[in-house]
Amino acid sequence: MDRRDLLQLAAAAPGVALAQVSTAPDWKPEVFDAHQNETIVILTELIIPATDTPGAKAALVNRWMDRLLAAGPAAERDSLLEGLAWLDGYAAKKHGKPFKRLTEAQQVDMLTELDRVKLPFTEPGQRFFRQIKGWTARVYYATDIGMRELNKGGRVPSTYGCTHASHA
Repeated sequence: MDRRDLLQLAAAAPGVALAQVSTAPDWKPEVFDAHQNETIVILTELIIPATDTPGAKAALVNRWMDRLLAAGPAAERDSLLEGLAWLDGYAAKKHGKPFKRLTEAQQVDMLTELDRVKLPFTEPGQRFFRQIKGWTARVYYATDIGMRELNKGGRVPSTYGCTHASHA
């Protein structure tokens, strides 16, 4: 299944796409190594945390991301992987350990800095953080969990299709 097929399937039936791509009990990343996958789980959950609704971790955003990156352009994949490496390097420089091993408060402080403080030496991290936020939001809201969140309180019509009989 290539990226176009995956995106068409996700648009047509988000729950089906998620089930096929992400929920297999024997799922293994195609792009991320174990360390990168754990970091992505942490990052995406910090971006869209569980509150009164499930967050990015419950929506298996990391698995979707991995699949989309595997099917997508190498430049996109390389950019995200380079960003993850930069984040770990910056965490090691600031705190002596990789991002995933920091306390949640340290992780949030680092991400807040990347989001708000413009420093020349953090430009790669700022680009990466914008990239990962965009990926997280797009992927989350393409999942069944994200769609339910969008439709909370009946905000989204039950059908997107035209209701005119002549167009059926």
